[in-house]
Amino acid sequence: MTLKTKRSENYPEWYQCVVSASEMAENSASPGCMVIKPWGYGIWERIRDLMDEQFRETDHENAYFPMFIPLSFFRKEAEHVEGFAKEMAVVTHSRLKNIDGTLQPDGELEEPLIVRPTSETIIADSFAKWVKSYRDLPVLINQWANVVRWEMRPRLFLRTREFLWQEGHTAHASAIEAEAETKRMLEVYRKTSEEFLAMPVIEGVKPQYDKFPGAVDTYCIEAMMQDGKALQAGTSHFLGQNFAKSANISFINKENKPEFAYTTSWGVSTRLIGGLIMTHADDEGMVTPPRVAPYQVILVPVIKKPEDEEKVMAYISDLASELKAQTPFGEKIRVKIDKRLKQSVDKFWEWTRKGAPLICEIGPRDVESSGLVVKERLSVGQKEIISKDNFVASVAQRLENIQNRMFEKAKERMTQNIRTDITTPEQFKAYFENANEWIEDGKHGKVAFVKGKWCGDDETEEILKELKISIRCLPLEQSGTKGKCLLTGKDATIDVIYARSY
Repeated sequence: MTLKTKRSENYPEWYQCVVSASEMAENSASPGCMVIKPWGYGIWERIRDLMDEQFRETDHENAYFPMFIPLSFFRKEAEHVEGFAKEMAVVTHSRLKNIDGTLQPDGELEEPLIVRPTSETIIADSFAKWVKSYRDLPVLINQWANVVRWEMRPRLFLRTREFLWQEGHTAHASAIEAEAETKRMLEVYRKTSEEFLAMPVIEGVKPQYDKFPGAVDTYCIEAMMQDGKALQAGTSHFLGQNFAKSANISFINKENKPEFAYTTSWGVSTRLIGGLIMTHADDEGMVTPPRVAPYQVILVPVIKKPEDEEKVMAYISDLASELKAQTPFGEKIRVKIDKRLKQSVDKFWEWTRKGAPLICEIGPRDVESSGLVVKERLSVGQKEIISKDNFVASVAQRLENIQNRMFEKAKERMTQNIRTDITTPEQFKAYFENANEWIEDGKHGKVAFVKGKWCGDDETEEILKELKISIRCLPLEQSGTKGKCLLTGKDATIDVIYARSY
């Protein structure tokens, strides 16, 4: 039962179909915002919990800071406010009053408040109060919060005016320590993406013209979607002393001299779910990696006669208990018994569209034979009749195999579609001018990443705009070889990833 639109026919429309059919999110009555439904929010909870564990293992602590930030805080950091000015939502009044039967703004604020687009400025204000001596450092803080950025072309999960995220903020006594922190958190993002989301990424640093406003350097992970476009899946920023100077985060160092702290910030958001969809979903709907699936095993009762209900449900209850004792990935299995009064075939297709890793159907005959019917989401249309004992014994390995297969499939797609055979500006321009928007699994498509040289000249920005592509990153692993810039033809040594992007 395929979706009404296939990937190869209309990729953007297919994406919307997957989000809708999998019941992950829907558009809200609040323009540009989304309602995250239980399956989508359950995936976010899994991402949150898995990341939060890593943050705590690296000595970070969770805190919470205000959503409303005085405009003056942004004005202290000119580059920062310039970078976010067009996306800021501003509160200018504190109440409404009724004028001739209509509600009108009233109570103008002495100073406008910015609805949090990011928290560097407000958190830096707190750090300035907390840090007085080198003995107070490092400060390692994370915040789970919502953010508002006034997107003009919203798309569920990818770009909405309000979204959920985590943002880490740290302060250090030295640049070396702060840079090490920036790279350490990038590694956390890589692990989250590859090991939990089964989404391979390229680690790199952004060109200086594309770094986070106010940062010294921005590190990133870039993922390839099934249409060959790039998705920035996470960023980690070395801020140097820029925010420390504007907020006066200063301390007395070991030499008993005043010094400004070195700070970092880093974050990922519910945009990861958009990347998850575009990496793994197919023409049947979502395919959810077991590590982030809210439920890994779905048990569907098949009951046609009322007299069969008691024995079938008792059997399923026992099976669920046995399954929950298994520990794939070192965690207890998440099991869902679907007790809804719907046809079993309807339940099957609902869970198929959500991408539940394993869907099991159990009826009276299965009870009598001590078995069940197992259907893997990766193999729609195929079913396996297996004994209950064998299924319980194998379920952990099954889930781990599914996770590994999903990663390897996505990794092969990305590897096959990083072009290194384009070596001149003429080839480069012709390639992107004639590119369409679809990659077949395991084959070179007409839209892919191009890995090649870049000279770094300012003029290259205009060429990129003309071709409607971008430099996604300078990979951390540089070849050190010489070649020709794919934009200007000049001599160049810098390796970059060129691509179209979301």
